[in-house]
Amino acid sequence: MSHAPALEVRNLTRRFGEKTAVDDVSFVVEPGTLTGFVGANGAGKTSTMRMIMGVLAIHEGEVLWDGRPITRADRASFGYMPEERGLYPKQGILDQLCYLGQLRGMRRGDAAREATRLLDRFELADRAKDKLESLSLGNQQRVQVAASLLHGPRALVLDEPFSGLDPVAVDSMVDLLSDRLREGVPVLFSSHQLDLVDRLCDSLVVLSGGVVMASGSAEELRRSGPARYRMTTAPDAGWVREEPGVTVLDVDGPTAILELPSGPPDGLLARAVERGLAEFSPLVPSLSDIYREVTA
Repeated sequence: MSHAPALEVRNLTRRFGEKTAVDDVSFVVEPGTLTGFVGANGAGKTSTMRMIMGVLAIHEGEVLWDGRPITRADRASFGYMPEERGLYPKQGILDQLCYLGQLRGMRRGDAAREATRLLDRFELADRAKDKLESLSLGNQQRVQVAASLLHGPRALVLDEPFSGLDPVAVDSMVDLLSDRLREGVPVLFSSHQLDLVDRLCDSLVVLSGGVVMASGSAEELRRSGPARYRMTTAPDAGWVREEPGVTVLDVDGPTAILELPSGPPDGLLARAVERGLAEFSPLVPSLSDIYREVTA
């Protein structure tokens, strides 16, 4: 694979009047990786994506592509799905995809072939001549996804791309993104669907109040939290509450959830064995757990 650039956001800041909506935000979307951008409504995700794409002016900071300040030409090579979907409801689906491809510098014939291929992947080939407004909202979303992928983008910035998609369409979308990831394309997407983020992402950026609360690879973030364990002893694990150096998060009959930052204290496992130890295993937090913890 030829050299694949990274997309870097460095100290981005954006104010609306007295309110700082994006506050010194920095992160990197590495080539061939899927980065999840998560946060509550109003956290600053959409404003950050708009600044990356040049839709919204940057007050402080910069966006880098391949280690240098991003240009208009760079942004034109990106695939962008905005929060406000931008397709034409009364125009035929294939016609408008061809038109959008031509705006991106594609020949009409090439745009038509790629649009047809993408519609086929989304099981919409038989609707190619229909008006967009005749489709369900979920299928309109599929067409919007196809529009962002049409021109073979060098990077993807997708604002809530999975919103409104049924599980089959989500799988089709993931397959299409996987094709781009194998080509080294960096992908940034926002989502409120934490289960999807957990399933798909190589890395995560958590935003709250315009500030990055956590960022890094999925593995780094999972290791960064407190060490937690599940312990099961018969018939009841309540005795562990009396153990020194142990933080007990929950006891449910024979099972206790423990927080042990320095590992099991001396003698804990021996006493657990005396009480019929059946399980002592580390708990690996999901990205959803990490998100909830850092934004609590």
